[in-house]
Amino acid sequence: MSVAASGEAQISRSTLHDGRVALDQPVKGYRAGLDAVLLAAALELRPGAHACEFGCGAGAALLCAARLNPEARFTAFEKDKAMATLALANIALNDCADRIEVETGDALALAGTARFDAVFSNPPFFDDETALRPPSAEKRGAWISDAPLADWIRAGLKALRPRGQIVLIHRADRLGDILAEFQGRAGDIGVLPVHPRAGEPAKRIIVRAVKASRAPLRMLPGLIVHGGEGERFTPEAKAVLTGEARLALQSPERRRS
Repeated sequence: MSVAASGEAQISRSTLHDGRVALDQPVKGYRAGLDAVLLAAALELRPGAHACEFGCGAGAALLCAARLNPEARFTAFEKDKAMATLALANIALNDCADRIEVETGDALALAGTARFDAVFSNPPFFDDETALRPPSAEKRGAWISDAPLADWIRAGLKALRPRGQIVLIHRADRLGDILAEFQGRAGDIGVLPVHPRAGEPAKRIIVRAVKASRAPLRMLPGLIVHGGEGERFTPEAKAVLTGEARLALQSPERRRS
């Protein structure tokens, strides 16, 4: 169902996690979905942890992460004022206002130093406007970043406390750039390829790293999203998308600690 938002904007309500998370999003422009849910599933927080999302949009990943980590608290940054307002409304809609706050502004400038136990983000997939056909004005902020990917990673690591974790979802072809930024800054890196279908190259990667760790990198078994004929999602992907399962990127030693 579509309803009028502030001004002339239109929003529509959908749900994530098999109806457990309600989300109002603009009818026109970028609409969060699969990537946001996968990102949230890769974030595993201890009770009392304080996590931060860089660029929360309407709050899809933020709210899914909050549902999966009910004893953690969250701060999100969103520089688009309209989207930040919508995220706050979605937080209230899901009765999470007591442990989630949204600050309007650029996370890369405002996140600060050594404040958070975890930083998670789905950065815009492009930082070069010549790399793709220009998107619509409503989608530009979600697809094209004014700052290079390296700046997102450096700001995320700076905002982490020692041994804090950073979790990103991005294009698979940017893996080399991501790992280069972690060199000498973070370790215990888990890389999870996300394949559209069996036998197809990964188009997405989810990467998790621990600030100041020297533990080795681990390439994890890939997640296959879509099943065969007549099967929209594989059982593994469906369990994640419905909020019944997580994506385990932590090393076994850290999960036991």
